[in-house]
Amino acid sequence: MFRTLALPLLATIVSTLPVGRLLAEQVPPVGAVPEFTTDVMPVLSKAGCNLGTCHGNLNGKGGLKLSLRGQDPQYDYQRLVRAAKGRRVNVAAPELSLFLQKASGGVPHGGGTRFTTDSPAYQLLTRWLRSGANGPSSEAPTLVRLEVQPEQAIVSDPERELPIHVSATFSDGTTRDVTDTACYELSNLHATVDAHGVVSRHRYGETTLIVRYLQLQRPVPIAFIESRPDFVWSDPDPHNEIDRHVFAKLQRLRINPSVVCDDTVFVRRAYLDAIGRIPTADEARAFVADSTADKRDRLVDRLLALPEFADFWALKWADVLRAEEKVLDTQGVNVFHSWIRDSIAAGRPLDQFVRELVTGTGSTFNQPSANYYRANRDPSTRGETTARLFLGTRLQCAKCHNHPFDRWTQDDYYQWSALFSQIDYEIGENKRQDKLDKNEFAGDQTVLVAKMDEVRNPTTDQLAPPTFLGGDRLGESALKDRLAATAEWLTARENKLFVQSQTNFIWYQLMGLGLVDPIDDFRLTNPPSNPPLMQWLASHFADSGFDVRSLVGTIMKSRTYQLSSEPNETNRNDNTCYSRAYVRRLPAEVILDMQSDVLDSPASFLGYPAGIRAVQIPGVQSKLARRNSPEAGDRFLKTFGKPDRILACDCERSDETTLKQVFVLIGEGLNDRLASPNNRIARLAMSKRTDAEVVDELYWAALSRAPTEAEQAAALRMINGPNRNPASSWKDVVRAVVANPSGDKRADALQDIAWALMNAKEFLFRK
Repeated sequence: MFRTLALPLLATIVSTLPVGRLLAEQVPPVGAVPEFTTDVMPVLSKAGCNLGTCHGNLNGKGGLKLSLRGQDPQYDYQRLVRAAKGRRVNVAAPELSLFLQKASGGVPHGGGTRFTTDSPAYQLLTRWLRSGANGPSSEAPTLVRLEVQPEQAIVSDPERELPIHVSATFSDGTTRDVTDTACYELSNLHATVDAHGVVSRHRYGETTLIVRYLQLQRPVPIAFIESRPDFVWSDPDPHNEIDRHVFAKLQRLRINPSVVCDDTVFVRRAYLDAIGRIPTADEARAFVADSTADKRDRLVDRLLALPEFADFWALKWADVLRAEEKVLDTQGVNVFHSWIRDSIAAGRPLDQFVRELVTGTGSTFNQPSANYYRANRDPSTRGETTARLFLGTRLQCAKCHNHPFDRWTQDDYYQWSALFSQIDYEIGENKRQDKLDKNEFAGDQTVLVAKMDEVRNPTTDQLAPPTFLGGDRLGESALKDRLAATAEWLTARENKLFVQSQTNFIWYQLMGLGLVDPIDDFRLTNPPSNPPLMQWLASHFADSGFDVRSLVGTIMKSRTYQLSSEPNETNRNDNTCYSRAYVRRLPAEVILDMQSDVLDSPASFLGYPAGIRAVQIPGVQSKLARRNSPEAGDRFLKTFGKPDRILACDCERSDETTLKQVFVLIGEGLNDRLASPNNRIARLAMSKRTDAEVVDELYWAALSRAPTEAEQAAALRMINGPNRNPASSWKDVVRAVVANPSGDKRADALQDIAWALMNAKEFLFRK
């Protein structure tokens, strides 16, 4: 027997299942005539014949094309039996059928041997051929339910394996054991699964098994955990409902959360996550010195009320709404960004914000929300973008074929796109300077609702009736104003995908990992890592009237948000359950602004006013910077992953660390600002404050904490020691004399200390 821990919400395993069941024992009974859809198609799927890497490829393989993952049995029958003059099958001598010989290794096959001649799969296919190779029957029972046991499980040491049992119920009331004919896939490399549905642990952690049979799929969340016989639950005190859901799961997994982070970590984290900047030295010191019990909650409330909150969260939305100068023009970007920022500053409910985007028409210079459709130029792009941003759903796959991992069909794709078909543009003169760049447009455009050609489904060659995604067809009265009807349906509280995807977007911004990850991939086969928490958060958000600040505050006030990033013995390998804070590199704009704050010397950007913060820049890069040599600030943002805003996806922003970033951090941009005679370093060097006080100030300004004794001693040695780094060239000598004409070793040492602090992981990463 294997052992699992009971899960209160879903069924658990009740017995060990035998491994090695024979296909012939399951479907169909011996002597029965195999039916193409219910019997043959599962065998082809199990053998991998209709995968995208094989004959399910868009162009097929080896002259044979099948529908992807067996989505169209009628098409597959025609291609397999009727096409190529029927040369692939031989009903008189089934063993000589070309498709059987190839799959069993009898003749060369690019896909290799898929099954042997003594296998149940081979025997079933020969029976089907011998019975006449009949095609799909309209009278054959259809699959109505797919059940998997267990529905989810926790497997503890010393057990390493979890047998899965799959049963299929058909429209005639019959039920079959399809464990050996179902297809299995895992979401990561924590485990492996064999053809009989036995999942084996590769490493500790969580994975999701996707079980697929015919047109239905089911996810099975599985956690492999250490036994930890001496485990004692730490019983942390929850701050709110978030913690109750997170801690309930952690307790089941025998994981203790990390301790709450100290005040210096929290004040820095809260400032960075809420408003995109670090606290000043005085702000950080004042918070740490405050001894009141509710100071963290009060700090969160104060940060959410600051103007910088709107600046920082407008940056996040400008990324995914594609506010960039080539397509929208500089003026369009400016008015669009201002509208986004003003909406956030005014506390506009998120559902209203989205409705105004989806219904936005008029001049893109005078009606800012109309820029949403200026960036999305055709019905397919509009449909894909709207689904991705506001429903957390990726539809692109369904453009060419039914979605292999989700419920969306080609019909769904084109019927949804049809909702956005009646949009046209009144375009004036394009005053672009780069005549070769077809993507650039300089000037105003007017977005119009007009009578346009309807969307046509290329598979059926029929007009696609406008239909809500997964919902009802648009009524006759609503056809007159499709955008308004779509906006109302989209943002309704009852629209689970909208509420959960927007909740997940905000959670991701604060926690670094979505409850559904990636955040734009909501589907049955990619369930939330904590479904009860997802449900509670979404309801809380809707109950607040889609108040973004309210949800942000609720998350930031939770104990879960305030956990330390330092792991303990039980959560060292946890990367999905929020048992600790997940360390991540800060965004490009935030790092650059942090440097400016530490040095009290703003970065420069070509085409923008002096003193503008990087998080306040409306677009990607000014047209002036594109046509000329960009400033150091522009180059920094590009190197550290500021997106080009070509995609309506947060994934375009990079948080990777690269070698080029290292060269930027040691290059002229930062060093020139360090050596400026008017920055904080120069003022501290000239001040009458003691060396220890100056070092203390730098640490609080850069890292929001005091230096340790060892750090303080090392810094003082740098200030008071001999000249450490003699100039390597006459250029360095000139630069040093200009920046520090007195040759003051104190100023030189302070520059080195500040440089070291701003290159530290503690500075560049949010922990």
